[in-house]
Order: sequence, then structure tokens, then C-alpha cells
Amino acid sequence: MPNFDETEKEPTVLPSRFPNLLVNGTSGIAVGMATNIPPHNLTEVINGVVRMIDNRVDEDRDTSIDELMGIIQGPDFPTGATILGRRGIEEAYRTGRGKIRVRAVSQIEEMDNGKSRIVVTELPYMVNKARLQEKIAELHKEKKIDGITELRDESNREGMRLVIELRKDTNPNVVLNQLYKHTQMQDTFGANMLAVVPNKDGVLEPKVLNLLQMLEYYLHHQEEVVTRRTKFDLRKAEERAHIVEGLLIALDNIDEVIRIIRSSKSTAEARERLEERFGLDEIQSNAIVEMRLRALTGLEREKLENEFAELERKIKEFKAILADRKLLLGVIKTEITEIRDKFGDERKTSIGFDASDISIEDLIPVENCVLAMTHKGYIKRMTPDNFRSQHRGGKGIKAMQTIDDDYIEDLLMATTHHYVMFFTNTGRCFRIKAYEIPEAGRTARGTAIVNVLLLEPGEKITAMIAMHAFDTEKYLFMATKNGTVKKTKLDDYKNIRKSGLIAINLREGDELIEVKLTDNTNDIILITKKGMCTRFPEKEARVVGRASIGVKGITLTGDDEVVAMQLDSQGQAILFATEFGMGKSTWVSDFKTQHRGGKGVKCYKITDKTGDIVGAKCVNKDKEIMLITNEGVIIRINVMDIRVLGRITSGVRLMNIDAGSDVRIASIAKVREEIIDPDGGAPADYDPEDLKQDTDPNSSTDDNKDEEEK
Repeated sequence: MPNFDETEKEPTVLPSRFPNLLVNGTSGIAVGMATNIPPHNLTEVINGVVRMIDNRVDEDRDTSIDELMGIIQGPDFPTGATILGRRGIEEAYRTGRGKIRVRAVSQIEEMDNGKSRIVVTELPYMVNKARLQEKIAELHKEKKIDGITELRDESNREGMRLVIELRKDTNPNVVLNQLYKHTQMQDTFGANMLAVVPNKDGVLEPKVLNLLQMLEYYLHHQEEVVTRRTKFDLRKAEERAHIVEGLLIALDNIDEVIRIIRSSKSTAEARERLEERFGLDEIQSNAIVEMRLRALTGLEREKLENEFAELERKIKEFKAILADRKLLLGVIKTEITEIRDKFGDERKTSIGFDASDISIEDLIPVENCVLAMTHKGYIKRMTPDNFRSQHRGGKGIKAMQTIDDDYIEDLLMATTHHYVMFFTNTGRCFRIKAYEIPEAGRTARGTAIVNVLLLEPGEKITAMIAMHAFDTEKYLFMATKNGTVKKTKLDDYKNIRKSGLIAINLREGDELIEVKLTDNTNDIILITKKGMCTRFPEKEARVVGRASIGVKGITLTGDDEVVAMQLDSQGQAILFATEFGMGKSTWVSDFKTQHRGGKGVKCYKITDKTGDIVGAKCVNKDKEIMLITNEGVIIRINVMDIRVLGRITSGVRLMNIDAGSDVRIASIAKVREEIIDPDGGAPADYDPEDLKQDTDPNSSTDDNKDEEEK
């Protein structure tokens, strides 16, 4: 582009031979934005680029940010010092923003007179030594730091040395901690890795980049630079090869060439006759006419032949590089490793230990727990041994002291270290660790969810799931009460803010009722409160974005609504529970696979005695379930105590509910004593024949002497 006075032209971009933006760092302020990128170690950064190239060339895969963080340890400041812990580094590298705490390097030395002194040999980046001295003297004068007798600068060409001498009765560690607290001997580098980069349309825009993106943009730039350079070299080589080829033709016919030139009246005529005689073009004929007599020697001819062979080799090499990206990346790797070997050095900044980096999670044992949340939004964490196993048909035990008209709505089994994702009626999701939910006794009410999550007024939790970690190969499958389903990659929910994230867009009057973690190989089973059920492969629901609405899963009639969604891999039988305490098990295989969006088939015979279905779970014979009433009473039942019946039956009494009362079954949950994966599949050694069966519709199901529907 033209320079400032348009008298010359200057390049807009220089071919950076190493990731200069990371290695040297930068800082700057513009209107409404700022950047502050810390410097890094040349060797580490180039090793990171080499790893990205190797992964692409050798394994044909992308590089993860975790791989890069194993190579690039952290910023490397020219002034040395020590970075406290890795939390700030990880934040900066993963998100592009982070606070990196840097502390001066100092030693406490004993003096001959029995006194102690603090010797500072390295300061945090961008800290002015003279101003630091002034600050320490000012703090001593104001009595904020006591015990300093002398402060002097002993720095020389061998290195920095700031000496702080102390009184005999002064504890040097106390003074050192005060210096860290009140001066820039401990400072924070606010990393804000904002750079101007091209978007998908090629338009430059400011963007905050994480570590991986930084190196990806650099590598893309290097590919462009080397490609353009190779094209330029190829063009020059082809032009020179063309000329040399003409010269070799002339040398093969030198006597005739000399005769044509001597007999021509002008240079132009000589060129024309040469072109006509030997089939040359203007460039070649011009080179022959201007050829010196020394080219006629045997040595010069040999040099031309060698040059032509070398040019042909280069042309072949350049064309191969331009045709194969892996060869191109190999060229970049060779050149960048030469720079590393020539200029690379050891780290100056060490990465130390930070006591505040000890995560509370490291101090909490991995234990099974029950997470219970009420309809009105109270949540608590309990141990599963609060509930002993009972036979079906019992009264249950009190699980939670609830306020008027409140009852337990969600019950989830997890471990203390599981991630718990909460989905709200407005389509937002939150994520916390299970141990962050306050623990309470069996009969305690718990903590209001608004004290744990940043919910909006009128927003309530409608679904919860638990998981060990975020797997990029997994999906979240959602179902709403109006029959809509949605499948989205779990990776889309990796970065959840404290204020929540849009999980699904809901139509008016719709609510999210269930979320499952899937691998795109399961069948989805939807159950409605009026006893309808559909089963379809989850692959029939295409993967959509995080903020989309989804597709139709089941067609509902009348005032029917979806009350449960299960995966066929979660168990061999579906256990149904109704609002009046009735229930049954039915084999999953009894429900044939259909296409998504149909009305489904009858799965339960709804009567006045049973009430509507309130929940359903896919179970195995060795599992237990919990039933929860709207008054907070829980009963825990072995699945093998519940008979397996056909599709169009009404089941047996699961929980004894007084007739005429307002008590209703509110929800159902599975019990797991050993939690490996919430809502996991059946054991490999499972035998469906081990379950008690009664598929004869005329057989008695009256275990409690009640007149129950068969």
C-alpha cells in the first residue's frame, strides 16, 4: 500500500518467521477495546507449532488446546520472576482472558551481625525498580511496613539486586509477605489476548483468541506466506529454465546460429530468423543474441546443463509443495525449527505453587449422593443410605420437610464430583459441581435454588442431568412436554457462564421435561401421561444448534403431554408409575421401533383407580427405584418385586396411598449404589428371564388384597 505521503509503497503484512505476537507479546488501547498479550518462550511456542504440524501431517488430526498447554507452560517474561499457580494461565489460554499473578524472586539471607536481609533478584514484568524502591520507603515511613533499617540498590551488569535490611527482632517472612501485599513485588498481569484477524468473509475484525486459535491463525498466515513465496520462486525458476533451454538449443547449433547472426542486417532481423529457424520465442532469441562468446567454451556449456537440471528439480519441488498441503507444512516446520535451534533459550520465568490454587474439590471425597429438588425450588444433597430398601406397597419414610403445597419434583443420583447441569423452563442451562449444592439431613427443607444459581424471576428448574466430564463425541437429547425433541452436541455446552446459557428455544406454553446424554446410537422412548408411548432411533433427529427449537418427536392428542423420555440402553424393561401409586414393568422389546413424529402405541391402561402416568424409567432387575409423593414421602423398592406385564395393563400397587386424600405420586427416580455413569446401560451379563414375569392378563396381581386392574 502507499506510504504516508504516497511517494513509495510499503508492505501491509510482514512474513513473521515465528509467532511474534505470542513470543514478544504486545499491549495497546483503542476506542472501546484493549489488548494485553504476555511474552512467551520462543522454544515452547515453536514446539507448539511443530506439534500442530506433526498432528496434521502424521495423524491427519487437529490439535487440542490441552496438548498445547502441555508444551507451552505459560508466559515467559524477560524480567523472570515467578508465576503463582496455573489457574490464571489456564483461563487465559482457554478463554483468551485471565489474571496471571506474578511474584518477585527473593531470598532471605542471614548477615554477620545477626540481622536478616531480603534480597530481590527478579521483579514482575513491567515493574519499575526505582518506583518500587520509592513505594517501599513510603510504606516504611507511614509505618505500614515496620522493621526495615536500610534499602539500597546493588544492581550491576551481572544482574539485578535490591537489598532490604531488617532489624534483629523483625521476622523477615512477615515483612516479605507485607511487601507482596502492599507493593508490586507481587503483581497481576491481566492477559487479554485480543488481535485483529480476518473473519470467514476475509474482513479484518478484533477478536479475543485462545492459545489454540492464536497458533492456528499464525499457521494459516505461514501457509499463505510460503505459498506465495513458492509461487514466486516457481515463476522465476520457470522463466530462467525457459531462457537456459534456448541457450542450450543455440549451443547445439552454434555454427548455424553464428551464421544467421553474421548475415543479419540488424539485431531485430537476427532474432526473427533465429525464432523462425529453431522455433524459439522472443525471450529466448533475445538471450541468444546477447550471449557472450565465453558461453561457447565447454565449461560454460556444462554449467548451463547443470543449471537447467537444477532448475527442473526446483520446479518439480515447487509444484509438489503447492499441490500438497502436508509438504507445505513440512517446509514451515523445517524453517521454524531452524529459528528455534538458533535463537531458542531456557525459560526465565518459573511457574510456582499457589496455595489458593488448591481446589476445594481436591479436599472433597468422591461419594455417592442424592440430589433432591422441590417443586417450589428448594434443593439439597443427601447420602443414599438415608433410605433403606422396603417392599412394594409400603408407606415409605419422610424424605424432606416441605412448606405448604410443595413437594419433591426431581431426584437425581450422582457423586460429589459430578457436573450437574440444570435446565430451566425458559430454555436456559446452568452447570455446577454436585458438592457445591449444600448438604442437608433427610428431613431438612434444603436451600432455595436461587441462592445456588442465577435464576431470573419466574424461572424454575425443569430438568437435571449429571455427568463426569464433557465428551466431544456425546450429545444432549432433550424432550419437551409438547412432544418436541432436540439433539445437540454436548461440546456446544462446554463454556457455560455463571449467568447461564441458552440450551433450547421453546415455543409458547412448552416446557423442557427431560434431558439425556447420548452417543447417537440409542432408541428414544417418549411416554405421555395418558398412556401413549413411541420409540424411534435418535439418528432420526438431526443435530441442531444450541439455540434452535428442535423437531417433532411425538404427535399428541387432546390435553395429553410427554412426562418421560428414556433411552433403550438404560434398561431391559420400562417401569411406569401413576399418580395414585400404581405401576408395572413392560419389556422394552414390546415397543417396536417407529418413525419419529408418530402418535405411538398404548403403553398403559389408564383408569380412575390408576390416574395419569407421572413418570417412567428403563430399569434392570438388580436396580431399585424411589417413588416420591407431593408431601415429600419417599419409598424405595426393588425392581424385581415389580411384575413384568404387557403393554395394555394397569399394573400393581407400588405405594399405598389413602383413598380420597390429596396425596399423589410426584416423581420417580432410580437408585444406584455404584455410580459410574448416570442413566447408564444394562450390565453385560443381564438376563431378562431373571425378572419376575406375569404376561397372562388373567393372572392375579393382587398382592395387597386390593381390587386392582389386571
